[in-house]
Amino acid sequence: MTRRGLLIPAAGTLLAACTPLGLLNAVGPRDRMARRVARDVPYGPDPRQTMDIYAPDGAQEGGMQRPVPLVVFFYGGGWDEGSKNLYGWAAQALAARGFVVALPDYRLVPQVVFPAFIEDAAAATAHAARIAAQYGGDPNRVAVGGHSAGAHLALMITLDRRYMTAVGDRDRIKAAFGLAGPYDFLPFDVDASKNAFGRAPDPTLTQPVTFVRPDAPPIWLGHGTADTVVHDDDTVILSDRLTAVGAPVEAKLYPGLSHADLIATFSPLFRKKAPVLDDVTGFLHRVLG
Repeated sequence: MTRRGLLIPAAGTLLAACTPLGLLNAVGPRDRMARRVARDVPYGPDPRQTMDIYAPDGAQEGGMQRPVPLVVFFYGGGWDEGSKNLYGWAAQALAARGFVVALPDYRLVPQVVFPAFIEDAAAATAHAARIAAQYGGDPNRVAVGGHSAGAHLALMITLDRRYMTAVGDRDRIKAAFGLAGPYDFLPFDVDASKNAFGRAPDPTLTQPVTFVRPDAPPIWLGHGTADTVVHDDDTVILSDRLTAVGAPVEAKLYPGLSHADLIATFSPLFRKKAPVLDDVTGFLHRVLG
């Protein structure tokens, strides 16, 4: 399908757009009642294959009545930029709402191309589930989610069963959410998508919309209507395709929010701009229990 849903012009431009999000890690206020409880936990041999863990206060020490759900969150960056060291504020925001949160790094272009970064997402999710109990998390109530390219990773490992099956955890994911994700962006006509996916023998296998299925776990999708990096068409199309096959999906468009605005609302500095964090965490608590 020829569309204009993915408008990432180049890796450098995307990095410039996302850098202020990383600054929130250094200068913005952080949520109380949650903290980082582990750093650089390896899930593979490569230096990029590590994760940080965030948890609500008391979860790790058994202060909760029962284990809390586990969320694996993937940051964005056009598949060629990004670091977990810049997104602790987002993971901590989720943890403060009652989740153990794994925040992985993953290998990036040009070190790797498709499907290696998606394989990393699956490996990180499986390992996070294996160690969740150490931090008060429930390995049987696992959600994955992300922003931008991170949303693409989350939806690919949720919808295309091959990835979680390959790491021996076929049915581990019980819910997923995507923020401003690219889900239907053929043809590859910008540098970010060409570099990440241009060598794929079958380009359709790089697209989350290819793998919609009626037995998908519950999915929540959000997008800003003022997004000029990834058009909100992507969320509408994926939501419509999932609905058409009877899959459980919720989608919400946020008037006036840009690509960066959407995830920035996870920060206390911008939370009043839109109830994105409330909507995501409300969905997760409803479907994970």
